[in-house]
Amino acid sequence: MLKRYFEKEWVQNAALLTLLGLVVYYFGFHFEFKYDFDWAILYKETPYGFMSDLLINGLNLTVTISLYSAILALGLGTLFGLARLSKFKPVYWFATCYVELFRNTPLLIQLFFWNFALPYAFPEEIRARLFELDFEFWVIVGGLGIFTGAFMAEIIRSGIQSVPKGLLEASYSSGLSFGQTLRRIILPLAFREIIPPLGSEFLNNMKNSSLAMTIGVADVFWAINEITSLTYHSFEALTIGTVIYTSLSLLIAGFMNLVNAKLKIVPRGQENLTRKAADLLFAPFGMVYSRVSRTKRRIARRRAASKTISPAERLAQLFWKGFTLAARGAFLLFLCLLLYKTATALLGFNWEVIAKNFKSLLIWRFPKGGETEFCYGLGGLAVSVLMAVISITGSFLIGLFVGMGRTSRFKFIRIPCTAYIELIRANPLLIVITWVYFLIPVMFKFELKAFWAGTWALTVFFGAYIAEIVRAGIQNVPPGQVEAAKSTGLSYFQTMRKIVLPQALKQMLPALVGMFIADFKDTSLIYIIGVMDLTRAAYAINNRIMMYPFEIYTTVAFLYFVCSYCMSKYATHLERKLSPEQVRLDM
Repeated sequence: MLKRYFEKEWVQNAALLTLLGLVVYYFGFHFEFKYDFDWAILYKETPYGFMSDLLINGLNLTVTISLYSAILALGLGTLFGLARLSKFKPVYWFATCYVELFRNTPLLIQLFFWNFALPYAFPEEIRARLFELDFEFWVIVGGLGIFTGAFMAEIIRSGIQSVPKGLLEASYSSGLSFGQTLRRIILPLAFREIIPPLGSEFLNNMKNSSLAMTIGVADVFWAINEITSLTYHSFEALTIGTVIYTSLSLLIAGFMNLVNAKLKIVPRGQENLTRKAADLLFAPFGMVYSRVSRTKRRIARRRAASKTISPAERLAQLFWKGFTLAARGAFLLFLCLLLYKTATALLGFNWEVIAKNFKSLLIWRFPKGGETEFCYGLGGLAVSVLMAVISITGSFLIGLFVGMGRTSRFKFIRIPCTAYIELIRANPLLIVITWVYFLIPVMFKFELKAFWAGTWALTVFFGAYIAEIVRAGIQNVPPGQVEAAKSTGLSYFQTMRKIVLPQALKQMLPALVGMFIADFKDTSLIYIIGVMDLTRAAYAINNRIMMYPFEIYTTVAFLYFVCSYCMSKYATHLERKLSPEQVRLDM
């Protein structure tokens, strides 16, 4: 009876307004927020200059970094995605090593390695020249592009494998070369399927640009911290930072939706408003593409009409075969040189330094730490694992209930869940960490330890992502099964517990394990609020000994890689077990 009453539109609207009114009443009249707001500091002149200039310069750098790194990531992702399907085993294994290495180590550790360790591989003169060329900017662009490219490579590989194998065989049998097949059949079909996940990676790429602050690049997040330290108005700085990142996320998401609408095959006369806007936006590119295509077809018809292969074309074919063999040989030489250099570098490591500091990287000073330290000095990898276990458990529970709420028919449940998901996913984890660390102690009037602030931030952040996975899993269950369950008298929660969630979790397991891996890797970001995790322990050790950054950061990357790779292989095992019909497409 009550459920039937709540299904009425006006009741749902009234419940939603009541919920909103309670929130406004609590924070507007009952809650004592002892903070001196001054929004004018964002635009008026201060003793330190205009804070708006810091934000504008930071926004410019964030957009520049995101654009350059996205182009690099897309190029690397396409190249290595194709290489992961190559029959030439050295290329396949090289691409696999690239993907596994950069996907299973935290981006922050990679940036620290490129910025603090890599320069020591060069002579002092070259090192000084590097820092004259805005080295930190190119480190964040290159590091971010390489990191995101590893994820895009797997997306593009899966997109290519989704193309029916018969199309590949038919194209070869019709006389098309490998390049023509790739350009005209495989990639157009693959990219049409992978635009949504590619859009997510472009969004992640933009949000990950907030790590530029950690190596001294003055992006938006650096500007937020600078405003906070100069004016002590952290709430205003964090609010404008949240607005900026949310706006950038909405712009990227909107652009990718237009691209997706443009690539969809829609019958003429049935285009919706989004498709019409996409046609208008991409009209200039379409005109150029049409002209180039007409020119190519004209040349192809002329060649077909001659029905003969000219000596120049035969020479070109022979040259291409020779070039392919030479390229394979050069690639093998490159691999041998890379392996030699890697072995030489490892043999040249000061293993005594690693041995002396390895225990500190694992547990820091436990159990000999002071009483004021977290759990008597517990730190390093142990704290990272502990934080990951707690946050993974909490985020799964949040994601499960919020994901169910996201699919609810009731507005007063669905809209708050949707708002939470979209707001959290639109902002970098660093913003969420800073909000939790600074805001919760003010709101609830108690001292919050950095460890628990970081754990809660990870829980809230990944809960939003897991909620979307849960929503997708629930919506993949055939509606007929839900209707059949209701017809047998099962309640909503009984239907979810006994029918929907068991099937949905089976489909969600690989994605969930991937999110758990991301949670573990992102514990490295908690170092910004002083938690002595593995990243901060390495940073402290490197600052103390100063002379062995290669040894320290390589060891840390190895520890992260081992933990992440084990979880990654388990996710792959689950994916194969749950999708036995998948067939590998060799290029």
